[in-house]
Amino acid sequence: MNEFLIGLMSGTSADGIDAALVDFTPAPQLHSSHFLAYTPDLRERILQVAAASYSSDPVDAMGTLDRELGEWFARAAEELMQKAGIDASRVRAIGSHGQTVRHRPGGRHPFTLQIADPNLIAARSGITVVADFRRRDMAYGGQGAPLVPAFHRAVFASPHESRAIVNIGGIANVTVLPEGGQRVTGFDTGPGNVLLDIWSSMNLNAPHDDGGEYAASGHLDPELLHVLLADAYFAAPPPKSTGREHFNAVWLERQVHNARLAAADVMATLVELTAQTIHDAIARHASGTARVLVCGGGTHNRHLMQRLRFLFGNVPVESTEKYGIHPDWVEAMAFAWLARETLSGRPGNLPDVTGASQASVLGAIYPV
Repeated sequence: MNEFLIGLMSGTSADGIDAALVDFTPAPQLHSSHFLAYTPDLRERILQVAAASYSSDPVDAMGTLDRELGEWFARAAEELMQKAGIDASRVRAIGSHGQTVRHRPGGRHPFTLQIADPNLIAARSGITVVADFRRRDMAYGGQGAPLVPAFHRAVFASPHESRAIVNIGGIANVTVLPEGGQRVTGFDTGPGNVLLDIWSSMNLNAPHDDGGEYAASGHLDPELLHVLLADAYFAAPPPKSTGREHFNAVWLERQVHNARLAAADVMATLVELTAQTIHDAIARHASGTARVLVCGGGTHNRHLMQRLRFLFGNVPVESTEKYGIHPDWVEAMAFAWLARETLSGRPGNLPDVTGASQASVLGAIYPV
């Protein structure tokens, strides 16, 4: 008898919902996948709320968007099941990450907020939903992120070599898997695609630089790269996490304001920023890494992947697809896995990753 769970994920790029149907018999395998793109209007409103630049009635705007995204997440699950030919009665649960609109892990009162009403997802789908994964980790003093390293350990750890798993979404994060999978660590390295997408929108009138071709046409500017790397986040020790609250259009415009460069040269330099901060983080905190596995949207940026391979030299840089999971679906699968851990009463966070005082069962359960 198959054990199916669905994972729903929308990341920092806020371009749509990744939906993964995962079969856990016996080990997690991707059965079917589906991507539901946001409309341009919906994406713009998400980014406005995330940037606190919405209307004069923020509670109304947030409540409306929470409800609307609940409908979209439910729709993504329904379309996935239709695509897979699987009835809702065969799905044990949905793990819904929701859409992050604010992540503030620092300060006196740290918080994180993901919206997409899980009550609505449960009501529409007829399936138990597990959601709100990050705040329990924060309640124990953690960053609430990254949460995928526990899943990375479950599916990518090797008894024979030390590996680093790099997820390049809007923000890039690394999971350090020592040989044998003991004492896993991980953290956000900094911007992944977020600055590239912002610059693409500003200069190409496109949501992203397809294949990294525009970046490849430009030239790295060492002076600008030095300015970008001076941001204090990169030198900060883990545990640490970040998001659009820090690396955004305002940050980017401030850094490039005095740089008299062609737009393609800025793009090339931004790619180098992502590649170098990933490389430097692994060199500093996981110098024994024998192999780097990459997942997330950044795997489709050929220029970025080339730069990573150049920087890592003799250390292989490969897609997770070679190790059984397509890079586009790792995170969505992770939240199906985390939902299963929650339903089984097992902790989903790793304190060595998030800085929490203890491991904890994550999330809240919304039964049908």
